[in-house]
Amino acid sequence: MLNAEHRSLRRALMHVTSGGRIGLDARKRAVVRALRGLSFEFFDGDRVGLIGRNGAGKSTLLRVLAGIYHPTSGECVVEGKVASLLNLGFGLRDDATGYENIRLSGLLLGISMADIEQRAPDIAAFSELGEHLALSVGTYSAGMRTRLAFSIATAFEPEILLIDEVFGAGDAGFLHKAEKRMNDLVTAARITVFASHSTSLIERLCDKALLLEEGKSVMGGPVTEVVREYERRLEESPSLTGSRGDG
Repeated sequence: MLNAEHRSLRRALMHVTSGGRIGLDARKRAVVRALRGLSFEFFDGDRVGLIGRNGAGKSTLLRVLAGIYHPTSGECVVEGKVASLLNLGFGLRDDATGYENIRLSGLLLGISMADIEQRAPDIAAFSELGEHLALSVGTYSAGMRTRLAFSIATAFEPEILLIDEVFGAGDAGFLHKAEKRMNDLVTAARITVFASHSTSLIERLCDKALLLEEGKSVMGGPVTEVVREYERRLEESPSLTGSRGDG
């Protein structure tokens, strides 16, 4: 009886604290409904910002668009070559050198070996890692790993560019280079989808925005209008999980 009450209490707590987004499947495993009832279409030339508090579903949506996650219902149709800056450093092998990781990561991105070899010198030069590229990535600092991953991920111009938040990639000089390359990629891509809490970045890089709450779309449209609605909601219900400006 105690176990049954414990399970009932746990289910009740899960429902209350997550707004009903977390439940149990038939095998009693926790299931998170990260996205619900989304319907949208992006077109050539769109620069779309994803706005919302932590847990709103921004990163999950980007991973669905990137093909990392597959929807359990409905469908996601993506037409074009996709490049994603979601989790820099994911997939880098510690036991391989920087040069070897350039080739391995390029292959994982679907780039031909001939194209990888052609771009490898530029990737190496942009990373500014010099002789460290001959060493195993397991010896790198976090900043060095980020430099290498960013240099690889942004070396190939995509048709569709997916970006998750902003990250540090080294000293001020390298950050300036990284920001310029990001701006160039956004300009060159047919479609850009960018998730961030920074409304100033969203307004600078995007012309449209989609506001998410608890995995649902509550507003989409011109970026200034959606940002204004997001900030209004933050004013009405301030939370540590939401921010404005460059926070």
